[in-house]
Amino acid sequence: MQRNQHWRRRFSSDSDVDFGEDEDEEEEDGEEGSSAARRMRMKCLSCKEEYVDLRAGTCRECYEEAGETEEELKREIDDLKSKVNFLRLLCTGPNFVTRPNTSCFSDVVLVASGPPDSANLQCNSPSIPAHRAVLTSRSPVFRAMLENEMEESLTGTIKISDVSYDALRAFVNYLYTAEACLDEHMACDLLVLAEKYQVKHLKTYCEKYLMSRLNWENSLPYYAFAHQHGAKSLLDAALSLIMDNMDKLSKREEYMELVEKDPRVVVEIYEAYLSKQVNTAASKDPNKTA
Repeated sequence: MQRNQHWRRRFSSDSDVDFGEDEDEEEEDGEEGSSAARRMRMKCLSCKEEYVDLRAGTCRECYEEAGETEEELKREIDDLKSKVNFLRLLCTGPNFVTRPNTSCFSDVVLVASGPPDSANLQCNSPSIPAHRAVLTSRSPVFRAMLENEMEESLTGTIKISDVSYDALRAFVNYLYTAEACLDEHMACDLLVLAEKYQVKHLKTYCEKYLMSRLNWENSLPYYAFAHQHGAKSLLDAALSLIMDNMDKLSKREEYMELVEKDPRVVVEIYEAYLSKQVNTAASKDPNKTA
């Protein structure tokens, strides 16, 4: 009997102790949970804002922005590499000069001449000095002119028709520096020259600039221009905007002018538009089989 009572007291005592330990453990768990929650709130290394994530040192917004910045830097590096390759010359003479528009050591000149009815005649346009080595290294067309028995090679004068003096000077300057101060008009003029003389680097440069100025309102004339001069990137970008705004564009004056001036281009636009409509309708009809 005494042994049973002793056992009950011991069990009761042990139970009391166990419950107390459980409460202490719960309190400790609660403290650890709140401490873990505090530890989970970290500061972004970039913007210093707090965020809940132990797997990185930056928040999602800064991480995505960093990714975009990295892509931009990669594009800039690619552009710089392209520019370096464009400017690389195989010159052997110690006195070789690579400054544009200087008569010193120049062995060829370029002259701008407009159309016959233009006020910008050859006699009123100053010549632009250049160097054969530069021109032949940049353009296969200039190479054919200056390395063969052609008039330009014999006279040392290259006449460029249907171009303004300012555009020609900017063109020659680009051949030396791979840089140009562009507006929309100059970008179009230089793209035409780049296509004519097969300066691919300049053509891409002008295309990128014009694409940055592209919107739905100028998409029609830009499309016609790109179609005429084989600027595929600009052509595709302009066509995409035209497809998305066909209802508005078909009512504009530029559209009517294009119908009269170059109906073939309008036909191609409509073919692309109808093809897009058919593809859109087919994708919305799950029961339609090929």
